[in-house]
Amino acid sequence: MTTEPQIPPEIVDSHCHLDFPDFDDELPEVIARAKAAGVTRMVTICTRLVNLARVRAISERFPEVYYAAGIHPMSVTEQPLVSAAELVDLARDPRMVGIGESGLDYHYTPESKSLQQESLRVHIEAAQETGLPLIIHARDADEDMAAILTEGFRARPYSCVMHCFSSGAGLARAALDLGFYLSMSGIAAFPKSQELRDIFAAAPVDRILLETDSPYLAPPPYRGRRNEPAYTAFTARVGAQVFGLTEAEFAARTSANFDRLFTRAARGASRAA
Repeated sequence: MTTEPQIPPEIVDSHCHLDFPDFDDELPEVIARAKAAGVTRMVTICTRLVNLARVRAISERFPEVYYAAGIHPMSVTEQPLVSAAELVDLARDPRMVGIGESGLDYHYTPESKSLQQESLRVHIEAAQETGLPLIIHARDADEDMAAILTEGFRARPYSCVMHCFSSGAGLARAALDLGFYLSMSGIAAFPKSQELRDIFAAAPVDRILLETDSPYLAPPPYRGRRNEPAYTAFTARVGAQVFGLTEAEFAARTSANFDRLFTRAARGASRAA
């Protein structure tokens, strides 16, 4: 009697950085390992618009990979701020599925606080104009982040994901109250992250996404090594435990959440089927 090999549940890595040098000369193998682990789609994130051509080329080369574009808050001093009109123009590309990542980082770059806030408001406007989801980076800026996101949403609603969420329960509640999503990265799988797991457990499962943020933040058993999209499966396993679901159930729920938020990627998957 032979046993059929188990097919892993289909999941999505909603946030990775495949243009980073960590993946040079190995992208086909990285994508192949992701697919073997059940990762059917990936969103690679452009954090500096000077790198956009490389990010776009990766997406064009691999049909499983979509991309988002924006200016990371830690990079706002490196070049003139992008305008909302420029981001709207870039978003004409159907493989661009999100705006960002943008946000606030007062941990590493507090000196550019005002410029970060200005940039964030520009990205919010672009999300409002395009209908594409805003991708948010937040670190040590919970109060200002909640205030700016809420201010923008009350002026004109938009969709948003709090990428690699590791902030406090207050910011989680503020984001969820606006209908936003929380993305679970490898941090949630770290042994000492019980408080963070509790924050996720208090959220509706239909507002949860999965991501790697690779090449950073590899979950156990690869912690301390280079992360890659295939490792989304390890975070998904922990997420299933947090929500009391089977791995297949959690994979299906988070994939449906991704489709609901990243509608362009959902349409692309439908066309490819």
